[in-house]
Amino acid sequence: MVEPLRIMVIDDEGIVGRRLKPALEKNGDVVETFEDGRSALERLAGQRFDIVVTDIRMDEVDGLEVLERVMERWPATKVIVITGYATVEVAREALVKGAFDFIAKP
Repeated sequence: MVEPLRIMVIDDEGIVGRRLKPALEKNGDVVETFEDGRSALERLAGQRFDIVVTDIRMDEVDGLEVLERVMERWPATKVIVITGYATVEVAREALVKGAFDFIAKP
């Protein structure tokens, strides 16, 4: 039997986590949602996730900082960066820092 994936979703817009969680859980994966980078990093200090989906623009701890910290602590974790403020520069920076993918929100 295949182990379920552990997925973390971080977005300061709560609706994003509320929408993604049930969709991602349909395959039996375990999903945790966070509305700020600081609490997500606290959870990541002691728990490895297979996938982290993070917004870029958040107060205090932004998505690029989350990306850097995940890559330091859990380099095998795939980080997908999402943003409503997509630019080529931000996408390039995220990918250079180790993001698995970069997705622009509608």
